[in-house]
Amino acid sequence: MSPSPTLIVGYLTLFAVVGFAAIFVALLLGWFLRPKNRTPEKLEVYECGEPPVGSSFIQFDLRFYVVALLFIVFEVEVAFFFPWATVFGKATQLRNPDLKTAAASAELDPVGRKLSELGVAASEAEGVSDVGRTADRLALAAMIDIVFFFAVLMVGFAYVWHRGDLDWVRAVRPVPAERDSPSEVV
Repeated sequence: MSPSPTLIVGYLTLFAVVGFAAIFVALLLGWFLRPKNRTPEKLEVYECGEPPVGSSFIQFDLRFYVVALLFIVFEVEVAFFFPWATVFGKATQLRNPDLKTAAASAELDPVGRKLSELGVAASEAEGVSDVGRTADRLALAAMIDIVFFFAVLMVGFAYVWHRGDLDWVRAVRPVPAERDSPSEVV
């Protein structure tokens, strides 16, 4: 028996209301319970335990942020390689001729288990040659996917490199020499 769409929307609404209420109550409770003794030390800008030097409102070099964001973007992209490696690994393991197939049996053998993990019904792959063709198709699809994904990643990397965001020290144009005397002005 599946729940009705109205019941699902009701549960989601209840979940959202309880979540927002919990956050609001926690913030309100913290506002009432926190101490409010403002001392000059507490009102100072905090710089990693060091006493601040000069104004806290200085122009900060944005290269630190750009490099950090680029690192995070490319590091998160690497996490997408793991699901691909799982599918590609299982597909290549299915090509192992030592695995015995019994797709019609009720119990799952190694081939049937790998096929079910990859989302292929055991009835779709009847014989050993069918399993081999299915594995070939899955491996080819996984390889095409990762080549496309890696190409998009490399285009982004080339764009960032071309823009010069990876150059820590940027080239600065020399200032043109000023004229020595006003008599040279025509």
